[in-house]
Amino acid sequence: MAESVQGTSPVDIPIVDLSNPNEDLVARAVVKASETWGMFQVVNHGIPTELMRRLKELGTEFFELPEKEKEAVARPADSIDIEGYTTDYKKDGEAKSILLSLSIYHNSGCYSRKTWADHLFHRVCPPSRINYRFWPKNSPDYRYEEVNEEYAREIKKLSEKIMGWLSEGLGLHHDALKEGLGGETVEYLMKIIFYPPCPKLELLYGAPHHTDLNGITFLIADEVDGLQAYQDNKWVDVKYDDSGIVVIIADQIKRMSNGRYKSGEHRATMDTVRTRLSWPVFAEPNLDHVVGPLPELVLDNAPKFKPYVYREYKFLKMNKLPLD
Repeated sequence: MAESVQGTSPVDIPIVDLSNPNEDLVARAVVKASETWGMFQVVNHGIPTELMRRLKELGTEFFELPEKEKEAVARPADSIDIEGYTTDYKKDGEAKSILLSLSIYHNSGCYSRKTWADHLFHRVCPPSRINYRFWPKNSPDYRYEEVNEEYAREIKKLSEKIMGWLSEGLGLHHDALKEGLGGETVEYLMKIIFYPPCPKLELLYGAPHHTDLNGITFLIADEVDGLQAYQDNKWVDVKYDDSGIVVIIADQIKRMSNGRYKSGEHRATMDTVRTRLSWPVFAEPNLDHVVGPLPELVLDNAPKFKPYVYREYKFLKMNKLPLD
């Protein structure tokens, strides 16, 4: 199992400078990173650093609220959707009790590591799929809405630009992957993740080894490191600054490309004393959209993956059931 590999590699994930005036070189760098890593960082991408700073500030403020106020946007217990605030961990005395019990199980040899984090999910695009019921109301003058909507517009542009280069890298027209993912019905889901400090890192994950099940993910984070990429049987610490955005190729682009592009394997670790927050945005099909290898790619080659209605794909993967 990958989780058993100790230590990390000093190698960095690829970095692509989008300000390079030679767009062909940029496109080739994006394609190569997607083929070999399934993950890369973009810099000089055109999204204002100040906008990213404000997004982080507002998300941090939300998780500093009393629990009762956060629960105002909680995911309903009977909801079949993912939107809303949820928590996977307990605080204070209850947390100490849980850590003690986990330590006992760990020492007995019959234990698998658990996840421990708070999450806030809400869609940010398209407008028809936004439910403001799950958007925090703690910021004055609706700044949360203003900042998230502006960031969503910027991420959508960046997403379509990168998917365009990836489409052309497959020898297809610029919008092939965007259309395969659903065109203008593609949904963008914001997830703010709050990882509390953890004194026993051997017991808990922020997020275990996985690939994202959507199409493509765009992630920013605070100054506390924690994201790791899995490459060549080693974990690689992902380093980023205030202006970089980590791009993670996810399952649906891998499947549409018939395996040409890699779905980036990654996990999230925790810090022993510091809180860590990250802000991934997931571009994904709507639940009723069918996704599979693009027809142009299987004219002369056998399809490596079955097409699935996205709703079914999510169910199977989230329940660890066979897919292909």
